[in-house]
Amino acid sequence: MGELYTFVVSFFKNGGIFLYPLALIFIVGVSIVIERTIFLTIETTRNRSVWEDVVPPLSAGNFKKVLDITRNSSATIATVLNYGIARLAHARRREDVEKAMDESMLEIIPRMEKRTHYLSALANIGMLTGLLGTIVGLISAFASIANANPAEKASLLAASISVAMNNTASGLICAITLLLSHMFLEAKTTKLIDSLEIASVKFLNSVVERRENDGNGDMPQPTRPMPPPATSRPGAGRMV
Repeated sequence: MGELYTFVVSFFKNGGIFLYPLALIFIVGVSIVIERTIFLTIETTRNRSVWEDVVPPLSAGNFKKVLDITRNSSATIATVLNYGIARLAHARRREDVEKAMDESMLEIIPRMEKRTHYLSALANIGMLTGLLGTIVGLISAFASIANANPAEKASLLAASISVAMNNTASGLICAITLLLSHMFLEAKTTKLIDSLEIASVKFLNSVVERRENDGNGDMPQPTRPMPPPATSRPGAGRMV
């Protein structure tokens, strides 16, 4: 452990000033990765739990029970189902309910992808910062040996090139790590969004199936009392 600490301190001390912004970029990127991973994992767990609770009443056509479950949950899937159930009270077509659920997805997707796109930008900035440190190190190397003693030129050039390569290595490590993390989070986010879309389709299919079982052509609606039959007016049908 002590040797590792000594190596890191020596690496930063001999690596030049550009290693410090590189370290800051790396720390910010890793912080985003940790925060997004925790958020997406929690949302996936919540969605799975809510969906397991919703499936039985949804299969039975008990939309009131589904609404009670989703109202008491902060999961993203609960938001999607809330939009659909709220629309059921007024819509008579599948397309209307589907549009309402698509609207909820427009609200949810930016929350799922929040800050993830920063990782690709930070990776590019880190790589370019390392490249800049390399160029500055090489310029310093050749400037230092211009008027140096011929016997010392080789050692001075080797030391300066070592500093330049430290910047190159640091920039590549930062860029590769953040790009891989970006790919991981993109895949995790896409999987979560796909699960929400699948749940929306299953909800709509359940509504349509309920409609067909009820034997009418409209979306399931609360039952209404039939109007009383019209009474004939006095004298109706009497010949004048």
